[in-house]
Amino acid sequence: AYVRDAISNQEYTNSCKKLISQYRTLLEALNDTVPDISVFMREYGLNCKAAEKRLKQGLPATAVHGDALGKEAKELSVFHTVHHFITTMDSLRLNMKAVDELHPHLTELMDSINKVPDLSSDHDSKARIRNWLIKLNGMRAHEELSEEQTRQMLFDLDASYNSFHRFLQQS
Repeated sequence: AYVRDAISNQEYTNSCKKLISQYRTLLEALNDTVPDISVFMREYGLNCKAAEKRLKQGLPATAVHGDALGKEAKELSVFHTVHHFITTMDSLRLNMKAVDELHPHLTELMDSINKVPDLSSDHDSKARIRNWLIKLNGMRAHEELSEEQTRQMLFDLDASYNSFHRFLQQS
């Protein structure tokens, strides 16, 4: 529906986030019965490659490729992005290491940076954030990042922020 423009980007993103959240909740409850989504889909003859990819990544396509039809003004998008960069990095500095503590901040950061016009989907700042979201989506809510992972995430977010800042200076 999203690719065919049958629904708006916002409708798609909200629906996809809800379904991913429901999937993650069920995954924890059914982990013994259904350890892998790919096996489950093959076993039941489901041929939904895009859906499988979204569930494995834990991100809607708009978070991966950007939302080209974002309605927020550039200035407001930049403001929100900077705000979410600072909030996420401060969370790490305050020793928040659990997935359920970091994931909401990182998701908001990804959502806001995707609304910045002219920032390509493969820009370094987006790629680093996306990689961490995928990594967190592969973990359980109660799991925590190690000291090394926390330090690496802070380093990557700082590099992303600097890359984003350079993009703003050039545009």
